[in-house]
Amino acid sequence: QVQLVESGGGLVQAGGSLRLSCAASGRTFSSFSSYAMGWFRQAPGKERVFVAAIRWSGGNTYYADSVKGRFTISRDSAKNTVYLQMNSLKPEDTAVYFCAAGQRIGVLSTVRNYEYWGQGTQVTVSS
Repeated sequence: QVQLVESGGGLVQAGGSLRLSCAASGRTFSSFSSYAMGWFRQAPGKERVFVAAIRWSGGNTYYADSVKGRFTISRDSAKNTVYLQMNSLKPEDTAVYFCAAGQRIGVLSTVRNYEYWGQGTQVTVSS
């Protein structure tokens, strides 16, 4: 079992920045090489959508077109933590942001490919 705990959400004005963190723990996480971790978001009344992902081994990163150039995903292997640095935030970025993890994922942007999910953290961007 893997536990994921997000933090760092909050209220920010448009154009501002936030950094989300996702701390991973659990006995099956002792070897991360086969894992990928992703960030998804869900606005009220809408489906959960892909934001960014990173493969633990190699550190390859992937982004939704809507956040390219503004968001950066990274990992700290020593802390088993993934970050999402969000810059130039827009009101349309407002959503609950979820961290997710899974092994041997092919398509990183697909929700159902991830086994483990955090509880979510609210990000609100005011205009």
